[in-house]
This record gives sequence, structure tokens and C-alpha cells, in this order.
Amino acid sequence: MRSLPCYNPPMPPYVVGIAGATGSGKTTVARCLVEALPSDAVLLQHDSYYRDRPDLTYAQRCELNFDHPDSLETDLLVRHIELLRGGETVGVPSYDFTEHRRHEQSTTTPPAAVIVVEGILVLADQALRNLLDLKVYVDTDSDIRVFRRIRRDIEQRGRTFASIRKQYYETVRPMTQQFVEPSKRHADVIIPEGGRNAVALDLLVTRLRRVVEERTD
Repeated sequence: MRSLPCYNPPMPPYVVGIAGATGSGKTTVARCLVEALPSDAVLLQHDSYYRDRPDLTYAQRCELNFDHPDSLETDLLVRHIELLRGGETVGVPSYDFTEHRRHEQSTTTPPAAVIVVEGILVLADQALRNLLDLKVYVDTDSDIRVFRRIRRDIEQRGRTFASIRKQYYETVRPMTQQFVEPSKRHADVIIPEGGRNAVALDLLVTRLRRVVEERTD
């Protein structure tokens, strides 16, 4: 009896999750990885999936706890990763951090050999963790993180120092202690000092280039 030819489907994308407290340098790490693989990697930022709350006034939206897992539509992010793993293109939400609203337009994101997922709570959600092939936690001293956040929120998001301080003490710090830092135990790799750790970045890039070779040969 003649045997039928064996069909070998292409390997699914390799999904890297990068977490860490606010200002840790996780976004820098994520972008460095994607830039090192210019045509073979895409970046999904958990922050893009903040829930839209058109039912609230601007003042009410400013009082929301943006550091609690419930503030994010993580189930949609999980669905998008599943679609990308299946070879489909997705429409990633676009979020306005000055108005605390989601834009009507989404960003078209095609599948790639490597998917990098970045955000403070990426390792805190089990459904999301289950889709990650490599889990990375960026660990940076709290004083450095705070100053980085202050500079970012003032320069990029138009916030006042008083509002940043209020948010930090009321939600950022307690949520970091409750959700973000405990998620470190799920990490496969812990990177001290984020994007300034050239050795760690080189090791990750080398690993991902090998992954790309395996999926594109």
C-alpha cells in the first residue's frame, strides 16, 4: 500500500512575554528585540488594550485604576495572539493616554515568526501566560523606575507632577506590590536594569534569531 505524503504545517509564531513594573525598561527591551528582527517580529503592547469607557466623563476616567488587571481587555489580547498564531492578521486597538479613550481606528498587525508581548501585567494573567513560549521579567530598582515614570508622564502624556504623585501612591505602588512583583515567579528569565543590560539583550536576540531560522527555513 502506498503511503500518503505527510503534511507538515508551518511552525506557529514564537511568543515572548516581557513584564516588569512601570519604568523598569520593559518597553525598551521589547522594542530592541523587535528592531533586531525587522521583518520577522511584531510588538503587541498590553497598554493598547485598556478598556474604553465612553460612559464616564474625562474627570471620572482620570480616577480609574489603570494598574489593576480589570482595567485591561486581556481576553481580547489573548484572542489576538491566538489569531496571529493561526496565521491571521488582527486589528490592535489604539489608546489615547491623554484622554483615556480608545481610538476608533485600530492598527493592522500581520503574523510574524516572533510575537513580542509587553506590559506590566503580562505575566499576571494565566490565560496569557499559557500562550507564551518565553517569559521575561525586567527588574529595576524602584527609585529609578519612579523617576522614569515621572519623566514619561510629563513629557509624553501631558500630566502634572501632582497628578503623577497622587496616582503613584493610590494605585501604581499598591498594584505593583499586589500583582506585578508577584508575577516575577513565573518568569523564565529575569533581566536587571532593562535596556541597559547589553549582555542579556544580546542573549535574547541570539535566541530569537535562531527561532526565526527554524520557522522560516
